[in-house]
Amino acid sequence: MDEIRRRRVEEQLRDVIASLILGGQIKDPRVGPFISITRVEAARDLSVAKVFVSAFPAGDASPAEGGDDAIELAAAGLSNAAGFIQSQVAKRMKTRLTPHLHFIADKGIKEGFELNERMKGLFS
Repeated sequence: MDEIRRRRVEEQLRDVIASLILGGQIKDPRVGPFISITRVEAARDLSVAKVFVSAFPAGDASPAEGGDDAIELAAAGLSNAAGFIQSQVAKRMKTRLTPHLHFIADKGIKEGFELNERMKGLFS
């Protein structure tokens, strides 16, 4: 599989799944509007794709206060709706095969924010 084509498919997958979330088409209450798809990693043969999910905090809360629970619940909600999401991806993308989607909680934003706060404390 051509690396450029695989990256293009990963980007399309991220865009389609994000539009489903923002459009409110996923009816699971664990999946809210503050859910973000950070990246997608597809297998070389495009049979499987890992979708990394993160959550932005609601309101004035900092990302450190968003909690791992919100991210884990969102990943579980998306995993529950994976069949619906995969069918919508198949309708919107022009590929022969639709990858099987695995949703994984991505805690990188939260960890980065916490590291930034610790570094501010060291230099203040």
